[in-house]
Amino acid sequence: MSSEVSPPTSGQTPADSALEKRTLRKVLIRLIPFIIAMYFINYLDRTNLGIAGPGGMNEDLAMNATQFGFAAGIFFFGYLILEVPSNLALHKFGARIWLARILISWGIVAAAMAFVPSHGWLYVLRFLLGVAEAGFFPGIILYLTYWFPTSMRARATALFMLAIPLSSVVGTPVSSWLISSGNTIFENFAGWRFMFIIEGVPAILLGLMCIFYLTDRPRDAKWLSPEERNWLQATMDAEEKSKEESFHYPVRRSLLQPRVWALSFVYFGMVYGLYAMSFFLPTIISGFQETFGVEYSIVQIGFITAIPYVFGALAMYFWSRHGDRTGERVWHVALPLFVGGVAIPIALYLSSPFTTMIAVTITCMAICAALPTFWPLPQTFLAGAGAAAGLALINSLGNSSGFFAPYITGWLADLTGTQNAGMWVVGAVMVAAGIVTLILKAAPAPDNLDAKMK
Repeated sequence: MSSEVSPPTSGQTPADSALEKRTLRKVLIRLIPFIIAMYFINYLDRTNLGIAGPGGMNEDLAMNATQFGFAAGIFFFGYLILEVPSNLALHKFGARIWLARILISWGIVAAAMAFVPSHGWLYVLRFLLGVAEAGFFPGIILYLTYWFPTSMRARATALFMLAIPLSSVVGTPVSSWLISSGNTIFENFAGWRFMFIIEGVPAILLGLMCIFYLTDRPRDAKWLSPEERNWLQATMDAEEKSKEESFHYPVRRSLLQPRVWALSFVYFGMVYGLYAMSFFLPTIISGFQETFGVEYSIVQIGFITAIPYVFGALAMYFWSRHGDRTGERVWHVALPLFVGGVAIPIALYLSSPFTTMIAVTITCMAICAALPTFWPLPQTFLAGAGAAAGLALINSLGNSSGFFAPYITGWLADLTGTQNAGMWVVGAVMVAAGIVTLILKAAPAPDNLDAKMK
């Protein structure tokens, strides 16, 4: 992970510039690796169902594609219900305590999924996992606004969100290896159950560490010098005050803002593609065996699934750096959505596993590039408790696609006998999200927002 920070602001003295670079480098090194670790485990526990399904779970629990899609998606009902109140609680009580609560509770539920006797109980625990995790992602996004100036926000967000592709690059092969090892070690305890236990425990441990390691605000950071601490807190307070004076969006107004709801749809579109890939890509690769006459073990499926996310991680980091450097946000979101929306349905009409995976990789790169460059858009006009509520609403409504994407994809697979129709829907939703992003840029905005949302 690079510790490079933004170039000095125009008009700064050399001493001010040196203070800024030194302070932000310390913040990056202190916070981002730990946040990446938390989100890595969070995303892994959320999506490891995708490798558990073809790894024996679907057969053991007698689940078809529609039931599997429902189990994957019901997680997001809990997310939708509690996302906003959870983020408001984080704003009130502080990130350190609230994130620890989230981590410990979700780790317990994630490990408990190892003992489900039927798909009905799997539905229950997946719903409770969503309840436990609600507020984690928007809480981290809000937390970053306490520590990183706007000029560096997309890059900091991208570094944190590298956990998404990394959880597939590293987590999917590890998950498949745990399933294979569990099947070998235990005679009457399935490998996918063993995987759920092993991958649930780290969340509990990180939650306990969170209490002692994280710092709520720059003013509390004893690991910064007094000069660094005062400069950073003053900088963040000045940005917060500027947004509050310009827009005055309290909680209720933030929740009712048309732009917040429109951005929720944009996020819905990119996350729809992300979760369709996360939950069904291992199943699609497993289907290569019938389509192309090849044969893969569960471990090989895990490694092949990881390939697109290696390139996705690179696209995420360098595209977000370009967005911060140019200051342009809208096309940095819309363009990847258009590219990914076109590439994903094409993937299923190609003539070999290699060419199919190239198209899938392009889609993965597009989704990963759009994700971190999206979040600076709402942060241009949301501040304080209004930001906590607005960011949580965008994330919760956007993540409702986490239910619709796997459920609709699974239902269409059962209905048609192939994954093709589901991937066409993924492409259409992503392209529609890109169009809405451009409409938001062109539409009249209150309070001179167009000058900021550039």
